[in-house]
Amino acid sequence: MLERSRHPGRSVGSLARALETFFTSRGLAMATDQAERRAAGRRQRRVLAVPGPLRASVEAFSDFMIRSRERSRRAGTLPRTDATIEAALDIVRDFALFLAGEHCKQDWALTDVHDLEAFLARSPKARKRRLVVLGQFFRFARSRKIVLVDPACGLTARGPSGFTGATLTLDQQREPFRRWTTDPAVHPHEALLGMLALLHGASSREVKMLQAVDLGYRSRTARLGDRPHPVPLDPPSWAAVERCLAHREDQGTDNPHVMVTRQTKSGRGPASTAYVSHVLDACGFSLCVIRCTRLLELVNTMDPKLVAAAFGMDPEATLICLADHVDEFRLPDR
Repeated sequence: MLERSRHPGRSVGSLARALETFFTSRGLAMATDQAERRAAGRRQRRVLAVPGPLRASVEAFSDFMIRSRERSRRAGTLPRTDATIEAALDIVRDFALFLAGEHCKQDWALTDVHDLEAFLARSPKARKRRLVVLGQFFRFARSRKIVLVDPACGLTARGPSGFTGATLTLDQQREPFRRWTTDPAVHPHEALLGMLALLHGASSREVKMLQAVDLGYRSRTARLGDRPHPVPLDPPSWAAVERCLAHREDQGTDNPHVMVTRQTKSGRGPASTAYVSHVLDACGFSLCVIRCTRLLELVNTMDPKLVAAAFGMDPEATLICLADHVDEFRLPDR
């Protein structure tokens, strides 16, 4: 029944999602492999975008990463996620298009260090990530005798170790705060995600995975992600939570998550990453910039170790936000 209810294409359809949720929650059927099918389709589309003469090696590299992930799962180590594999294929695909389109090379064996440097120079901010992936690819290619020399062997991705991203000024923070607390036309999901990121440094994953059982209605707290303690919510943040719960109630869903969309109201899964990534488009600021602004303020006004403990982060992650920063009032008078 689950197979016959599927729709052909990327989405199985609302009927198939509702049936799968019903049968699996009662132990009557195994979950379908729709997530694996969609991930395989995304990988295949990236491989097919590679020029023909270079495509076979990229497809072999994709299969190698999948096999490595299966070995990691059996060994109990940290396996690559679908997003990590797809990001790596994006980089290799872009380099293949650059190699064939601008340097007119149709064989990986013709790649040299100058090709890599020219490709990395096109996006200096992404140099480190791109170089890591290309190093993995050319090590794989050399082990399969696709290339004789690894052109990425001698390249380094040294750069500033401190935080280099964008942040918001105080006036820029006030603008979305007023929007989320005074404008009734703002979607409840936008207000919830924005307020939790602006005031509590919440990530998109922490918000989309937030469930109704994680809320303390009397104490007005919320358990966010892997944080060791419940997070006390201020009145504006709690008002955003209540708006989101009212929106969830209007949909008549059994989904336990606070943020429920039209696609997830018939199931029990969280909102998709693609949906959450566009929730804040209307306010004009990205979630990453808003969250980083809050983290930087907390780290530079408090003890970084306390911030790491409160957020459930690695202390080294918070120290990046503190690099090369010294308060002027701590310096001796000249």
